[in-house]
Amino acid sequence: MKKSYHIQNAPFVVPTTDGKVIEEHWGRATDGNQEISIAHMVAPSGWSEPFQTPEFDEYTYIIKGKKQFIIDGDTVILEAGQSIKINKNTRIQYSNPFDEACEYIAICTPAFSPDTVHRED
Repeated sequence: MKKSYHIQNAPFVVPTTDGKVIEEHWGRATDGNQEISIAHMVAPSGWSEPFQTPEFDEYTYIIKGKKQFIIDGDTVILEAGQSIKINKNTRIQYSNPFDEACEYIAICTPAFSPDTVHRED
């Protein structure tokens, strides 16, 4: 009998060069799912990404630490226990300018793709 569930024991660890840990539990890289991606992330102190304008909605839930978002010119800082939804086609920059690592869960719909994140150079 086919099971109606699947436990993820081996998330895809995305290679990075900036010290950020990305474990995709569900999504394009892990199971080919193009509708949603769910990733556990740890952003080290001092980490930042370039501005981007993704073609997907992104939900972020902060587990530990703080994370800074610059969204259409507004600076938003989230702490553990807080979450945010950022609508697709919104210009945003993610960073952790704080003294401790930030651990969080990110959910993207449709699933994250390097081709649809549109990071600026």
